[in-house]
Amino acid sequence: MNRGLKWAIMNHIEENRSIYVFSIVLLMMGVIFGAIIVNSLSISQKTDLYTYLTQFFGQVEKGEMASSEDAFIQTLAHYSKYLGLMWFLGLSVIGLPIILILLFLKGLVIGFTVGFLVSQMGFDGFVLAFAAIFPQNMILVPVFIIVATVSISFSLKICRQIIRKGYEPIFQHFTAYSLFLLITGAVITVMSGYEAYVSPILLRSVVQWLP
Repeated sequence: MNRGLKWAIMNHIEENRSIYVFSIVLLMMGVIFGAIIVNSLSISQKTDLYTYLTQFFGQVEKGEMASSEDAFIQTLAHYSKYLGLMWFLGLSVIGLPIILILLFLKGLVIGFTVGFLVSQMGFDGFVLAFAAIFPQNMILVPVFIIVATVSISFSLKICRQIIRKGYEPIFQHFTAYSLFLLITGAVITVMSGYEAYVSPILLRSVVQWLP
């Protein structure tokens, strides 16, 4: 890695260490709350959800799923809107709380999904979650945390600029902020491709393996 780039990354982490810690804790709280929500569902709600899940697994086993091309477009659009919204909210001070809410919701969805699978299917549910959810989220979760942190950091820079009424080269920060969005865009494009073309194959293999 280029020494200058390595220094810039280390400097960024050092400057925003507290925001990173807060973002990680917030996302983990979302995961925990998601798992708690599973336990708070009524028996009828769990039964309905499990019925839909069983029907979905039946479609997966028969190969009756949306085409990989359609899945790729839908997945990429979803992640682009989610991360793009975080980036846009970082341009304004008032959008900062919503960034935190979006990060929390990401954790909530993961926690609920994994919690429901394990709650209803036991070890088989864990295997399904490991095959269908864990691989891409090893990359996506850090991306969401980094995007949230960078967006919050940029928003705070604007806030300090307003409060101090002094000059700070905000355009330079904006350029770096926008470049960062392009980099994350490349990452989510790759991960969308994984979810569309690779994840269904793994999921089908696991579903066929389950009793």
